[in-house]
Amino acid sequence: MKVITVLEPWASLIACGAKKIETRSWATKYRGKIAIHAAAKHTKLQFKEPYHDALSKYYNLHVPCSADEMPYGCVIAIADLVDCLQVVDSYVGLVPGGVISKKAYLSDRRVIFGNELIFGNYPVGGYAWILENIQRIEHIPARGQQRIWNLNVPALKLAAWHSEFLGGTEK
Repeated sequence: MKVITVLEPWASLIACGAKKIETRSWATKYRGKIAIHAAAKHTKLQFKEPYHDALSKYYNLHVPCSADEMPYGCVIAIADLVDCLQVVDSYVGLVPGGVISKKAYLSDRRVIFGNELIFGNYPVGGYAWILENIQRIEHIPARGQQRIWNLNVPALKLAAWHSEFLGGTEK
């Protein structure tokens, strides 16, 4: 199965459905099932709103999320990678009332704003990988890699994945 390694908290934000676009500096032609691997590397990001809100709902936490509470070095979700779109423009400015407005525009004329914008990195020329049908899975320990890589798991676990998440067919 194809896999992409994502740093935390972004991997968990994908797994809980709060982040449906993974941003990268490079494009991919791959479309299909992709596993989301939470990198072993810890981030120094302070989890603040809206990260805290999304992650605390996911983990049922009633205390602030911290880096220690994230899964590391394991596959935590499966999704369908359905498109890869280039970021063609971005906007940051004041709107009436003194509110800062931030938006990114993709090559299909989609406008990215709100939490999806906050949870990604949208420089002009970057790429937005569009994910659908995101499903959490039981954590499967794995060593991550750069770019898209293949996950080799025992046949028993792979068979369980196929029956539960892929409709029983090998892709």
